[in-house]
Amino acid sequence: MGHHPVFKAVKFALFAVVASVVLGFLVKGLWNALMPPIFGWHMITFWQGLGLFVLSKILFGGFHRHGGRGGNRWRQRMKERWEQMTPEEREKFRKGMRCGRRPFAQSAETQI
Repeated sequence: MGHHPVFKAVKFALFAVVASVVLGFLVKGLWNALMPPIFGWHMITFWQGLGLFVLSKILFGGFHRHGGRGGNRWRQRMKERWEQMTPEEREKFRKGMRCGRRPFAQSAETQI
């Protein structure tokens, strides 16, 4: 029963609604507890708190997933690439990382 797509969609929608309500009240409560006493700004409503949260996610955080399995895939891919490099390529990579440049930038410059 838990694998049906409609059930998953309803579960996701319910989770999104509950999370939105909780986050809206959380932002509203934090704002109203901190900003008016510190800066003398006005108190905000639930909808303004929810809007402020969404705006901050768009401007600063995005709505992508954090952590999870993606980091392990990236680490594994980098390990495989490292193992395929020759000792000279590894040293060139290290030097490039220390200088803040892309590791193989010199080879691209010599081609121009």
